Amino acid sequence: MTDQTVATGGATRRQLLRGGAGLGMGLLAAGVIPEITGSSVAHAADDATQEGRHRATFDFGWRFVRGDQDGAQDPAFDDAGWQDVDLPHDWSIEGPLSAGEPSGGPGGWVPTGIGWYRKRFTVPSGRAGRRFVIDFDGVYQRSTVWINGHELGHRPYGYVPFAYDLTPHLIDGDNVIAVRVDNSRQPNSRWYSGSGIYRHTWLTAMHDVHVGQWGTQVIVEEAAAEAATLQIRTRVQNEGTRPLQVFLQTDLVDAEGRTVETVESSKTIPHGKEHTFRQQIDVDDPALWTVDDPVMHTIKSTVRTRPGPDGEALGVADVYLTPIGIRTAVLDADRGLLINGQQVKMNGVNLHHDGGLVGAAVPEGVWVRRLGLLKEMGCNAIRTGHTPFATEVLDLFDRMGFLVMNEVFDEWKAPKPQVTPNGYSAYFEEWFERDVVNVVHRDRNHPSVVMWSAGNEVADQSPEGDPNGHVTLRRLNEVFHREDPTRLVTVGCDRMGHERPGAATTDEFIAEMDIVGYNYCNRWRNRAHLYMEVDREKWGHKPMVGSESSSMTTNHSLDVENQYKFISTRDYASGDFMWTGVDYLGEASSPNSRGFGGGVLNLCGFKKNGYHFYQSQWTEEPMVYLFPHWNQNVPAGRLVSVRCFTNCDSVELFLNGRSLGVKGYWHPAIGMIESYGNYPPERNTPRTTSDLSLVWDVPYEPGTLRAVGRKLNNIAATTELTTTSTPAAVRLTVDRDEIAADRRDVAHVVAEIVDANGLVVPTASNRVTWSVSGPVTYLGSDNGNMSDRQDYRLAERNAFQGRLLAILRAQDEPGEVTVSVTAPGLAGATAQFLVAG
Repeated sequence: MTDQTVATGGATRRQLLRGGAGLGMGLLAAGVIPEITGSSVAHAADDATQEGRHRATFDFGWRFVRGDQDGAQDPAFDDAGWQDVDLPHDWSIEGPLSAGEPSGGPGGWVPTGIGWYRKRFTVPSGRAGRRFVIDFDGVYQRSTVWINGHELGHRPYGYVPFAYDLTPHLIDGDNVIAVRVDNSRQPNSRWYSGSGIYRHTWLTAMHDVHVGQWGTQVIVEEAAAEAATLQIRTRVQNEGTRPLQVFLQTDLVDAEGRTVETVESSKTIPHGKEHTFRQQIDVDDPALWTVDDPVMHTIKSTVRTRPGPDGEALGVADVYLTPIGIRTAVLDADRGLLINGQQVKMNGVNLHHDGGLVGAAVPEGVWVRRLGLLKEMGCNAIRTGHTPFATEVLDLFDRMGFLVMNEVFDEWKAPKPQVTPNGYSAYFEEWFERDVVNVVHRDRNHPSVVMWSAGNEVADQSPEGDPNGHVTLRRLNEVFHREDPTRLVTVGCDRMGHERPGAATTDEFIAEMDIVGYNYCNRWRNRAHLYMEVDREKWGHKPMVGSESSSMTTNHSLDVENQYKFISTRDYASGDFMWTGVDYLGEASSPNSRGFGGGVLNLCGFKKNGYHFYQSQWTEEPMVYLFPHWNQNVPAGRLVSVRCFTNCDSVELFLNGRSLGVKGYWHPAIGMIESYGNYPPERNTPRTTSDLSLVWDVPYEPGTLRAVGRKLNNIAATTELTTTSTPAAVRLTVDRDEIAADRRDVAHVVAEIVDANGLVVPTASNRVTWSVSGPVTYLGSDNGNMSDRQDYRLAERNAFQGRLLAILRAQDEPGEVTVSVTAPGLAGATAQFLVAG
């Protein structure tokens, strides 16, 4: 039987079922879907119950122990002495840090080894016709999973999602799932990886007839203000005992829960088989997803069957929800990235997956804060260096309007010189296809994802790494293109133009890339000035992107300014991703450091000087920023270079009320318009440098530096730096007045060392003690100083540059939280916020 498709209009309004409400809960109560009991369900913030399907968080109520345990997969094993933990969980961040750890500087000097997790849960009788699946979003690494003593499978790569069908091995009453995590083969990463079940887990109960895992694929063929066309592929499985006629209704639902359009199809699916429905939805006047207005929709897939042989009424077997954004993303060799036909330059940063003091088990609220700060900087693009990220982070990229280079591997067949053969190269040949398929299927409907990256600085790009590296890339591309024909594939290449024989990226390798990806494109010879332009004659038919470049960190860098000038004035350069948006753990250069400090935000999310350079180039709201601070330990009269980042036309600098002169720059340069000698008014603003920053050499004297920024001679922004007195007190601020009592939500508490006038003392390093009461868990504190290798969980820590951060996670009871800080010789402080049920 062929698909029977009927398209219907969107006049009917349906409320999208969310959060366990509506008919789904009624089905649970009626016993149609067996309810899974245990500590997980009661606290599940992300439970989702629809007709025919119940998906519950499986994060809570686990037990954990470090070290190998013989027989721990046995349901009768005694785990009474193990630690109670919730997921996500990362045991490496608990420390202590030690120069003797096998993880070494690349792994951040943390303990690794082997760990075990176990969880008991109850499934009632009457499970016939239902399937039970457990999803893991990531386990680092070499995980093996058992249910009731039956081994379900093994996954070596720590960054991929995977799932197992529990159905054949479940029993009435208590069931036991056990997970062995082996991160003992060290070093295996060039950065901090974390150890354990460090991402979310879910348990799904569904009928035998259901949408397969990540079973929908939505391809937006056209997207414009007037109309959009969506092609929907929905894979439906019949895991029952007999053939069934299956009816699929696909609704496009807007952000308010209103059905926009509906299409229906039917097909008889034999038992034990699956069928991919192909449907089309045409939308008039669509609300499009853009970086500035990231409107989300949902594809609601409703599967119905005839429950009996005599043609009884249709019954709902499954309802499956897929968030989408209606947009097209085209990478053009001459115009760069086009979103819905409009050119968008990717102002990007690279990010690693850790969250500082929380390690790899990053609460969503930590990402919300970090991404919000990057958005404020003007960043609109993220490269997931160098691994797939957690599901909820991709969701945030969608909702916050980021463009994503979704990277999958840091290593292929050829090991990297920075790590031992314990890296992914040991597993690549056996596992790469399954790992790529899982990542692509999970992430291919995210509107934020505009390209795939198959690898980063892989040794396989050059003959000395693997002379057949181009063949490996071809094989990878075949998988990417087969599973997602809509997106192009790149590789972050760091050897373009390398002059040592056998070391350069080969032409054969470049030819296999859909997008030419440049890591540090100004590294070799004339590329230091010409950048990608060197390759335009030969490879100009391909899109080009700066996949990785140096950042403007704490030091001024003309190289960074010059590269930005190049990228911003070439349409064919689709964008650039600087390294890195946030400092990260691991890749430490010495035992005195715990990580890499090249970010524009430090580990606490505090802004560095370089943050304001990108803000000055990527945003339009008038801003002026001065550095360094004005507590300089130099004799009066010594010259101090004062730098200014601004997007104003000009800046006048004052010291204690005296003008030190007006300076300005143009970017891009301002030429005549319309007729000879006719210049726009911006031409009349001062140009005192060809740099993208302004500098004054100032004879030092304590007091106040004041910068006044003007646009077209009108004051648009001002800022001040004032010499402070000695530390007098600690000041506390909390980023949230209220957090949810869900065992996941977090509050960020910032402590600042201030003088008698309330100014932050930028040189202060006072020892601060935290005290917390109320229904929260103290996850730890940090100061952003890479050389401070103290345990995060301790209640005491020194300030760095006058500041510290603590992160508190909600428990499952409502109440008031009181946070207090004390420091010897300083006035303490107290702050309150609520945990709301």
